[in-house]
Amino acid sequence: MKQFVTGTLFFLCIVTGLQAQPRWTADQANEWYKKQGWIRGCNYQPATAINQLEMFQAATFDPQTIDKELGWAEQLGLNAMRVYLHHVAWTSDKAGFKKRLDNYLQISSKHGIKTIFVFFDDCWNDEYHPGKQPDPKPGVHNSGWVRDPGTMILNHPDSLGVLEAYVKDVMTTFKNDDRILLWDLYNEPGNNQYFSKSLPLLKAVFVWAKAVNPSQPISAGVWSWGEKFTELNKFQLENSDVITYHHYGYIDKHREVIQDYRKYNRPLICTEYMARRNGSLFQTIMPMLKQENIGAINWGFVSGKTNTIFAWDTPIASGKEPELWFHDIFRKDGTPFSEDEVKTIKTLTGKK
Repeated sequence: MKQFVTGTLFFLCIVTGLQAQPRWTADQANEWYKKQGWIRGCNYQPATAINQLEMFQAATFDPQTIDKELGWAEQLGLNAMRVYLHHVAWTSDKAGFKKRLDNYLQISSKHGIKTIFVFFDDCWNDEYHPGKQPDPKPGVHNSGWVRDPGTMILNHPDSLGVLEAYVKDVMTTFKNDDRILLWDLYNEPGNNQYFSKSLPLLKAVFVWAKAVNPSQPISAGVWSWGEKFTELNKFQLENSDVITYHHYGYIDKHREVIQDYRKYNRPLICTEYMARRNGSLFQTIMPMLKQENIGAINWGFVSGKTNTIFAWDTPIASGKEPELWFHDIFRKDGTPFSEDEVKTIKTLTGKK
């Protein structure tokens, strides 16, 4: 098992018996991107689900709410949503999970929306379980969001086979499905001070994805530029078909990141932005991304159980709505936090 923790991508290919497919060429990636039009949308979680498991487990899957909310997205002129999965939803009910993914894709496609599915995630709570999920903690941002697989893979590396089977099964099922825009293999690897401990799984999931050889591109977004992320970032940028990244800062810094990534001569998609308190705003960032022909996927859509109207590090114990929302666009009844923001979005998407 020590070899898993310290192994290289070549080693992973050997032990899993895989013949990895080559990365898309820059020409292939750019040709694919031209066909998509300008990509714009949100990281999507229905208001009725606190996390990835509540969204896709049989007892709490809510197609009526999803249909209603994606209808609002269609009215805004959005055409993409980034949606998180969790391996426990698959291990608990493989056939049912994939059926619900297909149901979700049917609904999203009806509204002209393609999907970016996300597999692994190093953010928020380390413990998770199938079944009933926790209630939101008042005023706490993402109080019920769960990592996947989190520390479990470090303590139980024998679980690697389960994760491999999960990724391959889901990707193989939908590998030629044009309702899927892109596979985002790993959200914010190294978060929660995992740093390079996440590198072996990051390398492994790229091997698994390349073995499936989907018609859609694969990626894992760069999100932190500290010294401890150098090795992770290098691997992500050198192995993603399309360059994806996160940026919640002011427009000047955001532009600097864009200019740095232009050297890869590949399409760029910002898969997380828009934190009002941080100065990452629809009125400034979204027009800039459109002008630069960069995909624009903000965090949050409808205020709900994830509590992402509250800032990451500023809980409000009373649960009272903050005067300035951190994320999200709409309330549960479909009224916007800001009419000006909605006007800006519609203008950019050609809906107004």
